[in-house]
Amino acid sequence: MSLDEKPYSPSSDENKAPILAVIQPLFSTASRLLEIGGGTGQHAVSFAAAMPHLIWQTSDVPAHLPGIRRWIDDAALPNLPPPLALDVQGDWPDTRFDAVFSANTAHIMSETDVAAMFRGVGALLSTGGHFALYGPFNAQGRFTSDSNYRFDAWLKARDARMGLRDLDWLEALGASHGLRLIDNRAMPVNNQTLIWLREGA
Repeated sequence: MSLDEKPYSPSSDENKAPILAVIQPLFSTASRLLEIGGGTGQHAVSFAAAMPHLIWQTSDVPAHLPGIRRWIDDAALPNLPPPLALDVQGDWPDTRFDAVFSANTAHIMSETDVAAMFRGVGALLSTGGHFALYGPFNAQGRFTSDSNYRFDAWLKARDARMGLRDLDWLEALGASHGLRLIDNRAMPVNNQTLIWLREGA
């Protein structure tokens, strides 16, 4: 199957190397990861290939699964199972993961959906596991760049429920579900990778 027959995101190709540089050491001892919002499937294929020790379980809403399956089927990687259907407001996998990853999801979800995502991650992430969330974020209620301001306006024009989320709100949200924010990595193009640790009860 040719590349033209698969969904393709240029930004996924552009950001995969800097993201991998952050998550590869972070997930070096993890064995089973859940990706929330697999999108096109490009990240799942790239990261599963780079981390063969890690079962990379990607997921997304049902409409995106056929495209993700095309990438996964072509890659034929032993550590990349078929994608799961996951609506953050619905049922979550009835299993434990020792790592969770999500890229460019918080700003396209509503605040209610973001809260549901953190509730789900807190429930299924094993103690000592990490949750890495990549994307653009605000700091103390302010945009960190003019481009992020324009991007937020573009998102809200599409859907008023979308928009960049504030770091303080996300940190408090995580804490309410046993997740402690332990790192904030600056990334290219005014993005960040936020890293939470699942603490014990």
